[in-house]
Amino acid sequence: MTTAKLVLWRHGVTQFNVEQRMQGSVDVGLNDQGHWQAQRSAEHLVTQFRVTAIVSSDLLRARETARYLSDATGLPVTTDERLRERNFGAWEGMTRAEIAEQWPEQFRIWWEQGGTPQGVDAEDRTSVAHRYAQAVTEHVATVNDGTLVVVSHGTATGAGTGLLLGAEPTWPALISMRNAHWAHLFRDRADTRWLMHGYNLGPPEALTPAWDTPS
Repeated sequence: MTTAKLVLWRHGVTQFNVEQRMQGSVDVGLNDQGHWQAQRSAEHLVTQFRVTAIVSSDLLRARETARYLSDATGLPVTTDERLRERNFGAWEGMTRAEIAEQWPEQFRIWWEQGGTPQGVDAEDRTSVAHRYAQAVTEHVATVNDGTLVVVSHGTATGAGTGLLLGAEPTWPALISMRNAHWAHLFRDRADTRWLMHGYNLGPPEALTPAWDTPS
């Protein structure tokens, strides 16, 4: 039986986020605001949880976010490419407006229905959820107590969290979390399933205009 808890943490903001560009597997780093968000979230996380392990997507924006928690705890960061963001193929690097103009029907299927756009070589959401959940399940099995913090991305975390909770990977109820926010999961008393304590959680600063206002 495991008493380990899970914190599923999204990376801080990037310039692609600000410009509403599709990031996917593009290896974009945090901007100045994102570094501040990650630092403040890490400082808050260590007051709320006994962090015992950190695992991160191998993409730069996630690794930079994880580094702040590593600095605060003295723990190393393990990387796992299965925690990467959903690959959006031909759409990566494009703004939403550009995608809507060039692929109006595919954009509608993705944006309004949460489906997989055809003809752009985008990764299926179900595949993303399964690789994410598999990685989390394997890593948390090595943590007998305390908290495993998983640093990843908006779509990957939303899809994977739903699957961990027993929902369909296409379940639309879990929105993409705000940057540098997290979900908190724990096991039920019989150790048979994950339960959610909170979703889209953030530090006190996230309730102020400064959180989304570039300095």
